[in-house]
Amino acid sequence: MPWYIAASFSALFAALTAIFAKIGIKDVDSNLATAIRTSIILLFTWGIVFYQRTISTIINISKTSWIFLILSALATGASWLFYFYALKVGEASKVVPIDKMSLVLTIIFAAVLLHEKFTWQIAIGVILMTIGTLVIAYAK
Repeated sequence: MPWYIAASFSALFAALTAIFAKIGIKDVDSNLATAIRTSIILLFTWGIVFYQRTISTIINISKTSWIFLILSALATGASWLFYFYALKVGEASKVVPIDKMSLVLTIIFAAVLLHEKFTWQIAIGVILMTIGTLVIAYAK
């Protein structure tokens, strides 16, 4: 599957995640909701690993990969806790665009930390995404 199709499915499921979470979190503590969601994801993903029989490759993961996978997991956990809290107390149509500012931050971090290309066209896109997010998030 090409990366852009996988990314499109990711966007679709992320959108459904926000809608389903907003409905499901109505009468639930946001941290408890995050724990439930994370537990389901844990079972689901380990199920895939065992089904694909890739568990044996775990011993080949380097120390550096382990460190950055752990850091990624901690960042994901923090992101989800704040995201679910924001969904609990805010409107999904305003919370999600601000959450998706991660796109802008990722582009900037990728340029600075990973030395990925940052052209004037990308800079304009980043500026437009930021403006669009602010317009949506603060619309009355």
